[in-house]
Amino acid sequence: MSVAYSATGRRKTASARVTLKPGSGAITINGRPYDEYFGTLSLQNQILQPFHVAGSSNKYDTVVSAKGGGVIGQVGAIQLGLARALLKSNAEIKDALREDNLLTRDPRKKERKKPGQPKARKRFQFSKR
Repeated sequence: MSVAYSATGRRKTASARVTLKPGSGAITINGRPYDEYFGTLSLQNQILQPFHVAGSSNKYDTVVSAKGGGVIGQVGAIQLGLARALLKSNAEIKDALREDNLLTRDPRKKERKKPGQPKARKRFQFSKR
């Protein structure tokens, strides 16, 4: 029986459910390979960063369900979910993950629009006369 580790990561309005199973290192996001889902190399490297820090690059098969937000938000959510799942699999890597800021949830969200204004902070043009 193989053990599976699951965790959730969130950023802005994106959320990702991550499941790690011992395997060859395949990463699937919403049914597609991660390099197909995220086209640019920098986004792919952000997803792989928790594995490199933990030193477990090809030890786990990863299945990710990501929804909401945009591309960058989903990458951040997946990265946090991966870090949390890796922490469940091996508690000794906590300091390394914390040092690279991979266990910190980014609390920044879009500020709400206020009534009587066109956007959250923008004001309508002021006319003195």
